[in-house]
Amino acid sequence: MKTLTVKDFRDRKSTGQRLSVLTAYDASMARLLDNAGADALLVGDSLGMVVLGYDSTMPVTMEQMLHHAGAVRRGAQRALVIGDMPFGSYQISAEQAVRNGIRFLKEGGCAAVKLEGGAEVCDTVQALVRAGVPVMGHLGLTPQTAGQLGGFKVQGKDLAAARKLLADAKALEAVGVFSIVLEAVPAPLAAVITRAVSVPTIGIGAGPHCDGQVLVTNDMLGLFEKFIPSFVKQYVNLAPEIKKAVQQYISEVESGAFPAPEHSVASEEEFSRLLDELSYP
Repeated sequence: MKTLTVKDFRDRKSTGQRLSVLTAYDASMARLLDNAGADALLVGDSLGMVVLGYDSTMPVTMEQMLHHAGAVRRGAQRALVIGDMPFGSYQISAEQAVRNGIRFLKEGGCAAVKLEGGAEVCDTVQALVRAGVPVMGHLGLTPQTAGQLGGFKVQGKDLAAARKLLADAKALEAVGVFSIVLEAVPAPLAAVITRAVSVPTIGIGAGPHCDGQVLVTNDMLGLFEKFIPSFVKQYVNLAPEIKKAVQQYISEVESGAFPAPEHSVASEEEFSRLLDELSYP
């Protein structure tokens, strides 16, 4: 089975075949998503909220990201694995960013990294690309700096903001990103940006005109109940089913219905001869 490369991912822009991206944080889920045919698995810093129980992505560390990235890489065979650079891992200097980007490739087994920002991170992106670290950009609602944007709100709603997003996308393209995530951007603006750049755009709450889409897997599967973003389509609601299964398990343990004979490694009949030979104190 051929693993998708960064070049394969980028070339989808010209073929018109849309890209499907989902988040993954462990080997078991990565294997399921990979076998189902996902094109890329993003080891998102969203793991801070959906896996580690933080209130935001801010506390997530490089060590935590590398730990989960390695697990995802071991579970995926075909999908492109992308590591999300956490807050504080690339903002200090280009040297810091390159060091951490290389760690994602060497220690996390990722094929690429993602980082947030526009023109202000172009020097950093350029340094990463020159060092051989492929970079996915991220514009619009950037969760790591959501406080500066007035919270988790749609971006690019006025002319000045729309022009800046378009300029940022072109700037990122110029310094070598292989794709750009557009989050919480009006669909018509996302369409303009998608036509304006030669690299694939990956939408999340940015309408149908992007070259691909990304969702947090826990949201899409109904596993994260704390809140559901308005742009998420919940394809199945697994949380109630999991609770139901756990409650049935607890009930059967308490009643003695589980384990039944078929759930034992050897029946009493099979073990009876040995039981006869056992001596009891």
